[in-house]
Amino acid sequence: MATQANIYAGNDIEHIQNPYSRTFTRAGHTLKVDIYRLEEEIDWLLEVVNDEGTSHVWDDRFATDQAALDAVHEAIDEEGITAFLD
Repeated sequence: MATQANIYAGNDIEHIQNPYSRTFTRAGHTLKVDIYRLEEEIDWLLEVVNDEGTSHVWDDRFATDQAALDAVHEAIDEEGITAFLD
């Protein structure tokens, strides 16, 4: 997982939002989980944005949307929600 701004923000690149994208709250902190892919791509991208606007984008691409969703849950289970609060 890498921390950076959304690398596609402000570009004219079309991206397709996945229905697994969601916002949820744990331990009083809200995270927005975005799962999307570029129009010409088949792999999914994963980004988590905390309630302060800090974006965490995974370096890995995911073959399925479910794999991306599983990755964010695994990260929270292993590292805790505080890993996304920087």
